[in-house]
Amino acid sequence: MSDTLPQGEEKVAAVRSMFDAIAPRYDLVNRIMTFGLDVRWRKRAVRTLGLPRRSRVLDIAAGTGDLCRELQRAGFVPIGVDLSFGMLAQARTAAPLVQGDALRLPMPDASVDGVTCGFALRNFVDLEAFFADLARVVRPGGRVALLDVAQPRHAVLRWGHGIYFGRVVPRIGGLLSDAAAYRYLPRSVAYLPSGERMTAMLRHAGFDAQHELLSVGITQLLSGTRR
Repeated sequence: MSDTLPQGEEKVAAVRSMFDAIAPRYDLVNRIMTFGLDVRWRKRAVRTLGLPRRSRVLDIAAGTGDLCRELQRAGFVPIGVDLSFGMLAQARTAAPLVQGDALRLPMPDASVDGVTCGFALRNFVDLEAFFADLARVVRPGGRVALLDVAQPRHAVLRWGHGIYFGRVVPRIGGLLSDAAAYRYLPRSVAYLPSGERMTAMLRHAGFDAQHELLSVGITQLLSGTRR
């Protein structure tokens, strides 16, 4: 992937190609670079749904199926969708999986009880369009829990996180997977609006929304209930 952040359809193609390339070692690199915290964050997102057992939950950007497996362990019925066929080919889940675009979800109106999404908001071309399609597919009273990376608010923590995320993570990714892809990862945070702005966007789309920072601010969780 180029060192210049792509936009529009160029971004869609670049993101799909990148995840196809890193799919075989995606889970391994995630565990190493987060010290296993990514598992805790996914568990937190699933708990935040607060839905009854057997609820149907759509996992967007399902990748290799980490969140689908966590949803199944919690008693939900997950369906995974991802833009990258390479990621879906590496999936380790019994949940049904569909290749599709997050901005044009392959689901009928009001057809799911909940939605999860793990660390992919910055990869979507249009967050407002994404939130609007979430409102379309989630039934009234349904829940969403959306994870992504963040930057700590405390100056010292932000400095330390910047060094780790900007210098160490690309080296880990380069040694174990694709160097260009893991150079993109820290730079892609620039795509994300502020937590306040994303909360406002989700509310405008039709959700009662909340935003919180996890693990001293290195991860954020955006959640909401469909009005």
